[in-house]
Amino acid sequence: MIFFLLLALPRILFLGDSLTAGYGIGEDAAFPAIISEKIESADFEYQVINAGLSGETSAGGLRRVDWLLRSPVDVLVLSLGANDGLRGIPVSDTKNNLQGIIDKVRESNPEVKIVISGMMVPPNMGETYAREFQDIFPQLAEKNNAFLIPFLLEGVAGDPELNLSDGIHPTEDGHKIMAKTVWDILKDVL
Repeated sequence: MIFFLLLALPRILFLGDSLTAGYGIGEDAAFPAIISEKIESADFEYQVINAGLSGETSAGGLRRVDWLLRSPVDVLVLSLGANDGLRGIPVSDTKNNLQGIIDKVRESNPEVKIVISGMMVPPNMGETYAREFQDIFPQLAEKNNAFLIPFLLEGVAGDPELNLSDGIHPTEDGHKIMAKTVWDILKDVL
């Protein structure tokens, strides 16, 4: 009976990379799991799907999204692009891939609500690249009438107390802050 209830619940798909997957801390402590708890506490009825994959790029997400859409998606939280930026992938490629994901999700469900997580790259990528990369996310949000989280790692990036020893991936406390950042936008979407 519980299995059938889960199938009937609207689905929130978190499509992302290692930040979504909970690299170094596990999926159960990652921000989508914390969001799931917040959803339950608020008496919303949604099934949360964590489709985070460490190392994922926007191109990988585009290749994988059809498989993820075999089940309906009512809310998409799109958190890809960070690995593109770290690898110096052309901004136009990242933007086109993210738009391709949005298009496929909208084709699957024209009523889907979309939340886009903004990201930044380190300054060593160059000022022009960094600015153009950061601009991808608000541009896509505006074009697609989507909700925007300006910077997923707000209050976490660069803080050694909130990141693992690699300086890139958040600790459990960092994920709690990320969950609050996401929830501040997502609660109004739901």
